[in-house]
Amino acid sequence: MLRRYLVDPAEMWWPSNLAQVSLFRALHEKDPKKKGLTRMQFFLVAFVASFAYYALPGYLFQILTFFSWVCWAWPHSITAQQIGSGYHGLGVGAFTLDWAGISAYHGSPLVTPWSSILNVGIGFVMFIYIIVPVCYWKFNTFDARKFPIFSNQLFTSSGHKYDTTKILTPQYDLNVSAYNSYGKLYLSPLFALSIGSGFARFTATLTHVALFHGSDILKQSRSAMKNVKSDIHARLMKSYKQVPEWWFLILLIGSIVLSVLMSFVWKDQVQLPWWGMLFAFGLAWVVTLPIGVIQATTNQQPGYDIIAQFIIGYVLPGKPIANLLFKIYGRISTIHALSFLSDLKLGHYMKIPPRCMYTAQLVGTLVAGTVNLAVAWWMLDSIENICDVEGQHPESPWTCPKYRVTFDASVIWGLIGPKRLFGPGGLYRNLVWLFLIGAVLPVPVWILSKIFPEKKWIPLINIPVISYGFAGMPPATPTNIASWLITGTIFNYFVFKYHKRWWQKYNYVLSAALDAGTAFMGVLLFFALQNEGHNLKWWGSDPDHCPLASCPTAPGIVVDGCPVFK
Repeated sequence: MLRRYLVDPAEMWWPSNLAQVSLFRALHEKDPKKKGLTRMQFFLVAFVASFAYYALPGYLFQILTFFSWVCWAWPHSITAQQIGSGYHGLGVGAFTLDWAGISAYHGSPLVTPWSSILNVGIGFVMFIYIIVPVCYWKFNTFDARKFPIFSNQLFTSSGHKYDTTKILTPQYDLNVSAYNSYGKLYLSPLFALSIGSGFARFTATLTHVALFHGSDILKQSRSAMKNVKSDIHARLMKSYKQVPEWWFLILLIGSIVLSVLMSFVWKDQVQLPWWGMLFAFGLAWVVTLPIGVIQATTNQQPGYDIIAQFIIGYVLPGKPIANLLFKIYGRISTIHALSFLSDLKLGHYMKIPPRCMYTAQLVGTLVAGTVNLAVAWWMLDSIENICDVEGQHPESPWTCPKYRVTFDASVIWGLIGPKRLFGPGGLYRNLVWLFLIGAVLPVPVWILSKIFPEKKWIPLINIPVISYGFAGMPPATPTNIASWLITGTIFNYFVFKYHKRWWQKYNYVLSAALDAGTAFMGVLLFFALQNEGHNLKWWGSDPDHCPLASCPTAPGIVVDGCPVFK
């Protein structure tokens, strides 16, 4: 139903698809005989090199994942390690030589437009190198110095990890009296500020899309397609039979009915009433278009999971499972919808009949859903201490940083609720002002673009993408984002500017080869070594060497392994 807005227009070009298009062309088209490697030869060379190299950061020499040399220079300084740690600090001077770490959270930097990389870089520098240090060392915002400067854990007022089992009822609801007795929940300063950025990012996305793309969306809503610029791909695709909209509506209605039915059959287990399920679907419908516009033009996907959990946390406080389900049916529905739209654009580029795309997506979804569920149950039953950081080997691939943050979010928004943390009297109440700030910030940019239409760089200032510079931290670390920015700058600015022909021929092929080689070696390492418990233990297998980076610096806070300040 969003095809006319996010697939057909030439302006919605979905940069991430270009790597796949280049790969398919390399596999199926013959290059004219010229000097140098063909794209297929280059892909094979880069694939083999990536495959072989990933054995180093993936198993043999894991310090390449977080190369934190500042900690080696000042091994006894907490401040130096907080600043220089790539894993538990701000990552100043740290870097990663691991493609999996570079592309883990923002995707491949080789396929992201330079303007988007620059916007993300501005936001990242402002957040990591200015806002967080000032809040931590200058103002001690939110009692920040009682906690690690960067952590995905939850804390008590004494700086120790928060034990959520002490405030749960047997039905997994909040035990209010136990919570009042145990004490308030606290976040690491970077985690708290990252949540605040999510508030600003959501409203900035809505404002930006309304101002810069609103008129185009209205034209297409009125079916005035003849007034919309149509590229060669769209004209060629008109020769195929289109997918009737009722095919999609059948799937949509069927999914909604089954989901609502679940709320009645397993009412006590899921905690989310039927109207909450419909609310989640409605929210997803509203925000998918503006988020899709941002992703289709910049290769960055602003999330609204924080907003979804914030809303339902106010409506259903003390219900962590309901909160998590609302996020899944709201935010995750949007993620999959945008993934399908991206695939449709790929089919658009490759001239695949729309009905074939529909069938492939439907079959793929059924197969993937079944296999994913089966593998998930197998992992839960077979891998001991899965997602338990304390119970796992330090270099284990099963520490689940993303799902640790998902758990934290269900506690923050569902179990304890936004009213206690962000409402009147809450420690983090001032972060709510970022909703208003985010909504206002795109307006001056839009006004300047109208006053100075000849300045083509002004519309490239994208406030939602700037705020994306500090999105996803945690689980992403500043080193992941900084290395992503550096890699993207090298290829999409310097190589593009000074070796444009090489960039045009090989850049997207290189991105696909790096992804493929890393993925295949990762699977091989897991089944051959890590799943069998064959872990190396030597200096190079420790990815950080910054043991003091997680220490608090407030006086009187006692944490194991850390000095106590007086």
